[in-house]
Amino acid sequence: MSMPDSRATAVRAGIADSWAVGLGLIPLGLAFGVVLTQGGFDWWWAPIFSIVIYAGSMEFLAIGLISAVTPFASIAAATLLVNFRHVFYGLSFPLRSIPLGSIYSRIGRLYAVYALTDEAYAIIAPKAGQELSGTRVLTVQVLCQAMWVVSGTVGALIGAVLPAGLTGLEFALTALFTVLAIDAFRVNRDVPATVIAVVCGLVAMLIAKEQMLVVGLGLFVACLLARFVYRNRAASA
Repeated sequence: MSMPDSRATAVRAGIADSWAVGLGLIPLGLAFGVVLTQGGFDWWWAPIFSIVIYAGSMEFLAIGLISAVTPFASIAAATLLVNFRHVFYGLSFPLRSIPLGSIYSRIGRLYAVYALTDEAYAIIAPKAGQELSGTRVLTVQVLCQAMWVVSGTVGALIGAVLPAGLTGLEFALTALFTVLAIDAFRVNRDVPATVIAVVCGLVAMLIAKEQMLVVGLGLFVACLLARFVYRNRAASA
């Protein structure tokens, strides 16, 4: 098989891997675009958010944080806590499937790191044991981002012509986190972790309502670290 044929096959495989998840991003991207313009931003901010930030949940959060003129330090802390899971994604993501033989391959690796989202990881990580080519990996990531950017821009254009002050659209972010939490619990039925998360959220709401997200996530991470240390000590005792 020639090199062009091999690449074409890898591209087709990447499209087959990601088309269903990519289609699933469309309604969420549309919601993001509408929420963005309803939040007072011009429509062209949608592709900027989706290219510069490119982190679905954080993009939703950024709308409110930026609109409220939140201090940069608070935005940075929220971003770190919300996206900290990507550090662990990187440990098992098959980045080595993209060789470092040329400048284009190096650019490909940089893009693969930048475009490592929940959806891309969910598609690619289970296939890490297979013969994955860099072309196939990058096709998945490019397609996912294209779906997100295009749908977000279309949603922003729709939101720009809708009457201002529509209510209920901001629930898209809450729905997103709810679905992610339910899916995570189905995979790993960790009841203590769920209880800890609820308690941390309630405590944050009581002691720092204006900074509930940052405080709640910080408490949750601290509790999980303490739990991890306790389990290791108990196992070694």
